Amino acid sequence: MTVPGSQQGALQTPGLARRLACFLYEGVLLFGVVAAAGLIYGIATNQRHALVGAVGLRIFLFVVLGAYFVWFWSRHGQTLAQRTWRMQLVGPDGRTPSSMRAACRYMLSWLWFLPALLMLHFSGLKGTPPTLVALIAGVMTYAVLSQLNPRKQYLHDLACGTRLVDWQPPPKP
Repeated sequence: MTVPGSQQGALQTPGLARRLACFLYEGVLLFGVVAAAGLIYGIATNQRHALVGAVGLRIFLFVVLGAYFVWFWSRHGQTLAQRTWRMQLVGPDGRTPSSMRAACRYMLSWLWFLPALLMLHFSGLKGTPPTLVALIAGVMTYAVLSQLNPRKQYLHDLACGTRLVDWQPPPKP
């Protein structure tokens, strides 16, 4: 699938505020995906306590979220949140990325959170307030770094050869 008007020069990058709004909306939608997956995992493993099987649950959720993103990006070039906020993920040729490129982007998109999580781990800080502050600071720093790139793309997009662009739905007949 090609983005309408997908000559490389015609593809416009959405603004940072719009991309961050989409990021937040994606989180709201993923809450339902994670809740459903957690329920399935809990029933399948007969989990009775949140700390029992927690590592297995994290791995399962990582795979479920990966399947969600890779499926949407490689089939439509956009998740439900990206469709709502009218943006699309494209490869270097302006087409929907391949499954491998989408999987690469999913893996590298954890750069949003990894520095903050590592800092928390090695500093020994625990609890909700330090975790929230570290994650918000990490996400904002990562987002602002995209502004240093001439095309305003995130680091994981640069590494994977993908790009977020403006998208307009096809006109209704």
